[in-house]
Amino acid sequence: MRLQRVGKRGQAYFRIVVTEHNKKPQGEYLELLGSYDPHKKDLKLKKERVEHWISKGVQFSPTVNNLFVNNKIIATAKKLSWKPKVVAKPATAAGPKTKVESAPEPVVEIAPEAPAETPAEAPKETPAE
Repeated sequence: MRLQRVGKRGQAYFRIVVTEHNKKPQGEYLELLGSYDPHKKDLKLKKERVEHWISKGVQFSPTVNNLFVNNKIIATAKKLSWKPKVVAKPATAAGPKTKVESAPEPVVEIAPEAPAETPAEAPKETPAE
């Protein structure tokens, strides 16, 4: 079950039709079930025929599913009906950026410092008894 767009440019009007998934959206359909005017938010349906097709196991397009959920014709969850487009970052005029390799920094080895000499430890005095 899907929407079929009719109407002039800027004045969209949709038919709700039952069609096979591999048919063209503007092509033949099995049955006309109603219409939807998005400007007036007006939905007209043949409820008996919609219930008949639901019992046959027809699948809804995401938009039709959300339209039916909003108008309380079916009680299911809404579906995501569109995906945001991924915008590619434009390349610079000079072409794609190339990685600039810099010369490696010279490694400077520092000799370990000799430990500071400690004064010779004085012998510990033992306490006299």
